[in-house]
Amino acid sequence: MNDQEADPLKIVISVHGRWHAFDLADGLHQRGYLARLLTTYPASVAAKFLPIGVPMMTAPWLELRRRIYDKFPIGGKPDLAIAKSFGNFAARHAIGKVDVLVGWSAATLEAIEPAQSAGMKVVIERGSSHITHQTEILTESYSEFGLAFAGTHPDIIAREEREYELADAIAVPTQFAASTFQARGIGEKLIINPYGVDLTRFSPREEHSPNPKLRIVCVGGIGIRKGVPWLLRAFKGLSDIAELHLIGPVEKGFKKVLAEENLEGVTVRGAIASNDLPDELQAADIFCLPSLEEGFPLSLLQAMASGLPVITTPEAGADDIIDQNAEGVIVASKDVAALHNALKHMVEDSDDRRQMGLRARARVEQSYSWEAYIDRAIAAYRGLITNSPN
Repeated sequence: MNDQEADPLKIVISVHGRWHAFDLADGLHQRGYLARLLTTYPASVAAKFLPIGVPMMTAPWLELRRRIYDKFPIGGKPDLAIAKSFGNFAARHAIGKVDVLVGWSAATLEAIEPAQSAGMKVVIERGSSHITHQTEILTESYSEFGLAFAGTHPDIIAREEREYELADAIAVPTQFAASTFQARGIGEKLIINPYGVDLTRFSPREEHSPNPKLRIVCVGGIGIRKGVPWLLRAFKGLSDIAELHLIGPVEKGFKKVLAEENLEGVTVRGAIASNDLPDELQAADIFCLPSLEEGFPLSLLQAMASGLPVITTPEAGADDIIDQNAEGVIVASKDVAALHNALKHMVEDSDDRRQMGLRARARVEQSYSWEAYIDRAIAAYRGLITNSPN
């Protein structure tokens, strides 16, 4: 009797986009546990990220609607309408002889009660902090620069809070994210499962740094949430010995902030193709992500897998993966002086920098492969069923 015959666990993944859901679906499929993947991606596009044979059903008209708005932002954002439509799509196609529905937050509400009525357990994937915490922190931080945080529709907040209430479990990637749920009275149903990284795609460079100056990189949205204003201020005075590269899309309205900051030694690269990211990380010497609010940024794991020492914040999930001064340095968010000192030390101490990079790679090899993430997820899903009173 093989593992699948002995343990006929079947799981549906439902995601209005891609995120890490495709990695999860891939791993479950390889182990024989995936019933189907539901996504807004067209099947032909999804197939580029998945092996042949992954069972899926798609709602490409919803993805098209999102992409058209991103290119031509006319009228209101379609996020709420897409979330509701995809929730109904999941309600129609997720139910069946399946044990667990894993649905992405904001777009699963309509499917929860039908799934539970059919005897399924429902896990809500929340890739960040509690949505109310996220909204409060970012609203306050954006206002410091005269900007309005326009990220979350009140009805989406209400949807997510209802999902948190109804779900059998909520999966979050870090202890920090979990703490924002616990602070709001949600603790018993949390699953804490940090993400993984492709250890073959992201690997250390073999030769010494090719850069005339040490290169510090920050990868992610260039804006308030990633702590970029505080990073720019912390970098001041280091341009003679280092250069700072900001890689990622520039947030709407943030160009005004950039124009008011000192950009000496700073290169705003903007968005790059995902295929180019491994080379960019290999070309770097230090990774810095001083985020104000996160789930568990994949760029942090990718940088560590690339052998880079990291400087980051507790809000980026650093306490889960980094021992202070071992794989990197953890500083409080918005603490410009502490961030400056960490950057300066890492730039100037080549031996410490090199040893941190080696330990960073070893740390992700130990516990942060996608295979380890899938194993933890399966154990959590199985535990839900085993511990069910039914």
